[in-house]
Amino acid sequence: MQQRIPPGFIQDLLARADIVEVVGQHVELKKAGSNYKGLCPFHGEKTPSFTVSASKQFYHCFGCGAHGTALGFLMEYAGMGFVDAVKDLAGRYGLSVPEPDLDPQQLRQLQQQRSLHAALVDVLQTADAFYQHRLRHSDRAKNYLIARGLQGQVAKRFGLGYAPDDWQPLAGAFANYNADALVQSGLVVARDAQGDPIEPQAESFAAVQRRYDRLRDRITFPIRNLRGEVIGFGGRVIDQGEPKYLNSPETAVFHKGEELYGLFEARTAIARAGYALVVEGYMDVVALAQFGIEHAVAALGTACTVQQLQKLFRHTAQVVFSFDGDAAGRRAARRAMENALPLLSDTRVVKFLFLPTEHDPDSYVRDKGVDAFEREIARAQPLSEFLFSSLFDGVALATAEGRAQAIHQAGPLFAQITAPALLGQLLGDFARQLDMPVAELRTVLQLSAPARKPLAPAETFGRQSATASMRPRGGRAALRAFAAPPDLLRMVLPMLLAQPALWWDISPAQHAMLAQESSPLQPFVQALEAILEDQPDLSAAALWETLRAAGHAPESVLSQSPDPLELDEATVRQDLFALLLRLERTALLRRQDALVAGGLVDAADRAEYRSLALRLKEIDQARNGLDGR
Repeated sequence: MQQRIPPGFIQDLLARADIVEVVGQHVELKKAGSNYKGLCPFHGEKTPSFTVSASKQFYHCFGCGAHGTALGFLMEYAGMGFVDAVKDLAGRYGLSVPEPDLDPQQLRQLQQQRSLHAALVDVLQTADAFYQHRLRHSDRAKNYLIARGLQGQVAKRFGLGYAPDDWQPLAGAFANYNADALVQSGLVVARDAQGDPIEPQAESFAAVQRRYDRLRDRITFPIRNLRGEVIGFGGRVIDQGEPKYLNSPETAVFHKGEELYGLFEARTAIARAGYALVVEGYMDVVALAQFGIEHAVAALGTACTVQQLQKLFRHTAQVVFSFDGDAAGRRAARRAMENALPLLSDTRVVKFLFLPTEHDPDSYVRDKGVDAFEREIARAQPLSEFLFSSLFDGVALATAEGRAQAIHQAGPLFAQITAPALLGQLLGDFARQLDMPVAELRTVLQLSAPARKPLAPAETFGRQSATASMRPRGGRAALRAFAAPPDLLRMVLPMLLAQPALWWDISPAQHAMLAQESSPLQPFVQALEAILEDQPDLSAAALWETLRAAGHAPESVLSQSPDPLELDEATVRQDLFALLLRLERTALLRRQDALVAGGLVDAADRAEYRSLALRLKEIDQARNGLDGR
């Protein structure tokens, strides 16, 4: 159950916090006018484009578009959830997060979750210390790592350890080997009288008859979350044996499909390199780090999941997968590609590196050297090329049947891509290879035609007047061109997020128009109204986080707009009211059309039509006044 933070506390916390201080602990900032600048921690760059505003309590990167408050920074940089970010920031400033207003049962459930999480992390950290201690005293384990070419410094950085070859070695680390937490954490396997396993998340462990350590005679690799807590282990067999790698099971703190080995250690290096390298094994990550390639992570025994990719894309806009070049490696790459498709944007890049079948990244670097490996990465296959090679594999494009087969296979894949520019490029390339018109291909694939391109953000918000494109063209068609923005709320909402006080300058009639505007963002408008009605003096930063706490994503609203840090406040106000005029014109023309469709037979209808025409003229005059400002 997600803890709910009282909205007033978020505002108080952000008023107390200093975003320059919070960000400055991780990014070297230098004063630049009224703001601070530094190298963006979310993508690699050599020229600072990352700006922090002390007055507005926001950060923004003009290179990759990252934007947020002090809470947002902790969430993106440290990978924290919202509640954990609130607790972390509150702790820095000596504040206690108030308990949410829950009924006794909900409060009891929340306290149990917290207690279980703390208990499991505690036993896992104790086991980690035990395994590391045993590695230092096991010549056999140390010799294995030395034979693999690993140095002690790297082994220490990643916390490598050794699980002794015995049934219950952890009994030497815990006073009570029968504690439920050892089973719940996945450290110990429990079986009942029939020999059946009892899952770590079972409600009761009363039926446990036999216990033994899950990891035995294995090199241990602690798996950390982005807070640095040990949440599970991977274990590699030292000699021959199956399975070669053994992971912790699913527990209350460890979900294999959501975690990436080495991401905690690789965060800074990923930002510096500008991309994340996803490899197949723990040993690849550790070995590459020893050679200075510190931006590698590993999926935990499966193809990279959607959740793992979402986590990676919080740290970088480019991901390179490294797979073996055999059939199994290409199948894994195909699954990773399919999982990546719905997450692609026009600024995200996914590539695939296939090494020779006799090599993995570890062996390739040792045999060929770091420079050769980096050249292979530079030549990695873009997702588009891999997509087409997958679609055309074994297909006879010279025949109508073969082309139809390729189109049939492409349909479900293309349907997942929401990035408009990327989808258009892929469709164009696909159509050329099939020798058919793009429009026909769209129809066959049942993809909707591309939407009319909206006005560029610079034309609608801040850098240039929203009315700059509203020049008279003559005739009713020109009026309709002016009156039909693609999604007016997407243009209005960034202004209100930048300057919440403008909400109170909007008339009741204009509020009603916003509430009636058809848009996927309408729930966001309703949440904004409810929050500001309840807390009329919210700062922009506090509004941002209160919306996030209510389940909305302010950053998605700003994703196609210039950042509020660079906007002139007077310009924002003028642009907002210009857009509201535009919205009113749309409604007036729609009503006129309805009256005309009715034949204007009644005197009342004709009078209303004339009244609407007068108001349209007033809007034209107001628009012309804005154009000449």
